[in-house]
Amino acid sequence: MAVFALVFLAPIAYSIYLSLFRTQLIGGTTFVGADNYVKALGDPQFWSAFGRVALFLVVQVPIMLFLALLVALAIDSGRLYGASFFRISVFLPYAVPAVVAALMWGFMYGTRFGLIGNLNDALGVSLPDPLSSDLILASIGNIVTWEFVGYNMLILYSALRVVNPSLYEAAEMDGAGQLRIVWAIKLPALRGALLIATIFSIIGSFQLFNEPAILRDLAPNAITTYFTPNYYAYSLSFRGQQFNYSATVAIVMGVITMVIAYVVQLRGMRKGA
Repeated sequence: MAVFALVFLAPIAYSIYLSLFRTQLIGGTTFVGADNYVKALGDPQFWSAFGRVALFLVVQVPIMLFLALLVALAIDSGRLYGASFFRISVFLPYAVPAVVAALMWGFMYGTRFGLIGNLNDALGVSLPDPLSSDLILASIGNIVTWEFVGYNMLILYSALRVVNPSLYEAAEMDGAGQLRIVWAIKLPALRGALLIATIFSIIGSFQLFNEPAILRDLAPNAITTYFTPNYYAYSLSFRGQQFNYSATVAIVMGVITMVIAYVVQLRGMRKGA
């Protein structure tokens, strides 16, 4: 409990404390109460960042979880050659640090260097720029999907491994095909694991920071200082020296994330019941 209070509760309490003040060159630090929260709720840059990660969540998370589900079902089917090697290979990108993954993909995305640039030169074509303002969010989604498909696959595959094999045998004896077994036995067994993976993915999407922070130097015109809420809070604090307002933005985003994750959990539990 002492460690929990020190590493979790204390930073939150200090952030709340900071959010109640405002530091100015003239006048110093003054108590402003809820003024910072009112400012954050009316801040167009904050809501622009929030809308961007919300779009990212709605598009990227279903694609990632669908791919993870397909891989988990393929490995669990027993019909995949080299299943153990395939499982490790899919999970391996999760072991790559997010900073390294963003740098690696960022240099492959470059049109003046890396893979896209080499393909343009070799084929004499002009492929779309993945680091352009129109495609940067999709490019980040590709990086995150590459990183976390294996992580979510492992959650789903672990849930499949605890299903009693006698259920499959009984279903096959009754004439059920593989698709029927997946639909009637495996997917219901994965409901709890899918809910956990969805909640983790929602939290991760709203915390998006590493990828845009790393790619900003490669795509300065596409990634603004308020590209995501977390990056906005970072920019306010370490580039704008607005520590109090940065703490406010972080707290508001944390509350929104908590509420959305809790609502998804409640809906998932009701459907499970």
